[in-house]
Amino acid sequence: MKATLKKATPNPEHSFNIHKDIGHAMASAWHYHPECELLVLKRTYGTCLIGDHVGPFKNGDVFLFGSNLPHTFRGEKKYLERDDEKIGETIVILFQNNIWGDAFLNLPEISPIVKLLNTSKLGLRLKGATRRKVAKIAEEMLTDSPSRKLINLLSALELIASSKEYELISSSGFNPEVNRVDQSRINTIFEYTFNNYHRKVALEDVASIINMGKHSFCRYFKSKTKKTYIQFLMEVRIGHACRLLVEEEYNMAEIGYACGYNNISHFYHQFKALTKKNPLDYRQHYLKTEAMRLAV
Repeated sequence: MKATLKKATPNPEHSFNIHKDIGHAMASAWHYHPECELLVLKRTYGTCLIGDHVGPFKNGDVFLFGSNLPHTFRGEKKYLERDDEKIGETIVILFQNNIWGDAFLNLPEISPIVKLLNTSKLGLRLKGATRRKVAKIAEEMLTDSPSRKLINLLSALELIASSKEYELISSSGFNPEVNRVDQSRINTIFEYTFNNYHRKVALEDVASIINMGKHSFCRYFKSKTKKTYIQFLMEVRIGHACRLLVEEEYNMAEIGYACGYNNISHFYHQFKALTKKNPLDYRQHYLKTEAMRLAV
C-alpha cells in the first residue's frame, strides 16, 4: 500500500472543501494532498503518523497540515463502528494555500498567515484557547453561508497565526518527497507494525515483508524516516499506551502488556524516555488538564 494522493474537488459553488466524517468515513490510508488541511477531532482516540512523527491523538485535538505532508490517523475501532451518538466524528477543511489569490497574499497585513502556512508544512497541533476557538469556528463553518465560510476560514488562520498557540509535529529534517516504491514499502511496514505492535516483533520478520535482509532493511528504514525501526516501534507502542492511560482504567502492568511489553520496568523506562513522565504522572497530568479544560 502506498501513500495515496487524495484529490479534494470542491463543489463548483465553493473554492474549498469542508465536510464532516463519521465512523468508518474517518479511516484513511497514509496519504497526502496538495491542499492544506485543518482537522478537528471531535470523538476519537488513537495513534497518528504525521511526517516522521508517531504519537497519540485524542478527542478535541486540532491540527493544521501544509500541502503534501503525509499523514494518517488510526482511530480505535470502537469509534468507527458505533451506531449511537458517541460514534467517532471529525471535521475536515481542505483549501489551497493561495485560495485568496496571489495579490491578496502579497498584502503586508496577510504576511503572518503566509508564514503560518509555510510553517504548517511540518504539521501543527493547536493548543490552549486557540484550539478551542478554532474548533468552534470549524463547527460553525459546516452550516455557514458560502461567503461566511471563506471569511471564517481566514479568521481561523489569523487566530492561529496571531496566538502562536501551537507545536510543530514533524521534524525539520523530514523529507516527504519519496517515490512510489518507497511509499509502498513504508506503508507495508506501517501496516505490519500497527497490526503486531502488541506482540514480539523481530526485525527479520519485518524485513521479510518487503523482501529485504535485516541489515539492509535497517539502513533503508532509517534513510527514509530519519529514525531506526526500533525507535518507530517504541513510538507506536508508547502512543498506544498513552491512549490507554487516559481512556481506560487498566493498571500499569496491564497497559504495558497490551502494548507489547512483558517487562514492566522496560515499559516504564521507554515511556519516560519518550514522554518525559512516568505512566502514572502522565495519567494524572492528563486528568488535571481535562478538568481545567472542562471548567472553562
